[in-house]
Amino acid sequence: MPKEFRTSVGGQALMEGIMMRGPEKICCAVRKPDGTIDLTYDTVTTRWYNKVPLLRGVCNMAENLYKGYKYLMHAADIAMEGTEDAEPESKLDKWLDEHTGPAFQNVLMGCAAFAGVVLALFLFTFLPTFLTGQLIRFVPLGRWGRVILEGALKMAIFLLYMYLCTRMKDLHRVFEYHGAEHKTIACYEAGLPLTVENIRKQSRFHPRCGTSFMILVIIISIFLYAVLPWTSTGLRVVYKLCMFPLLVGVSYEFLKWAGRSDSALSHIVSQPGLWMQRLTTFEPDDSMIEVAIAAVTPVLPENQEEARW
Repeated sequence: MPKEFRTSVGGQALMEGIMMRGPEKICCAVRKPDGTIDLTYDTVTTRWYNKVPLLRGVCNMAENLYKGYKYLMHAADIAMEGTEDAEPESKLDKWLDEHTGPAFQNVLMGCAAFAGVVLALFLFTFLPTFLTGQLIRFVPLGRWGRVILEGALKMAIFLLYMYLCTRMKDLHRVFEYHGAEHKTIACYEAGLPLTVENIRKQSRFHPRCGTSFMILVIIISIFLYAVLPWTSTGLRVVYKLCMFPLLVGVSYEFLKWAGRSDSALSHIVSQPGLWMQRLTTFEPDDSMIEVAIAAVTPVLPENQEEARW
């Protein structure tokens, strides 16, 4: 395998597990309470929009949110298997089990993913604009002064949000699994056998990561939204919401380009995401690395070129 090999194989850290996605297969590996690893499989469906610039970013984000929540719920069920015996099932849970099917559960997962988007838009779109609108009542600023202030508030809110997430014990373990996912992919890209010893030596920071995408969205939004008028806070938020699909599409294309390029500019673009991963990835223990190996092994193609980024 070439030393510069970059793979399209990626994943998602879950509660006591990892989901890995290859060119054709998906594998979800979760550590059960008894110490064994549960494996579930799925296939990758190639969509027509994956070849359409900008549109593929928006569609892939929506699909990943939906499927990501689905795998999170699956992992939580497996990781807590047997522990619910200690608590009696509520009447609501019993009614839902008896009267709802897969279709209704899919609707619930879609609603949960939508709620996550609404929360993100509130924290990182409405709140910075609202706070900026309040502050400029006391400190008059020009257009670029407002843009810089709004961008600084947006970044501060995001950093505070991520820091608070790291203080939660369960989420901290998810971030450790996130580190195991990155290390395993780095080991595969280095052409080394996927063993605990080899993976442990790899870096937990990876340029093609969801964290890098989020940071790119925030940075690009500062410049993209700079053209919007400041007639009122409410109207500016509406303009931002209308431009949000374009923002996601542009950010996705930047990340895709940065992942393939070796230019100095691509390294500069990747740096903020790598710095942010100090908050979203932590060093895993060996048992987490074992889960990562179990998740990635089934999705690797026989021809390694098929997994090239």
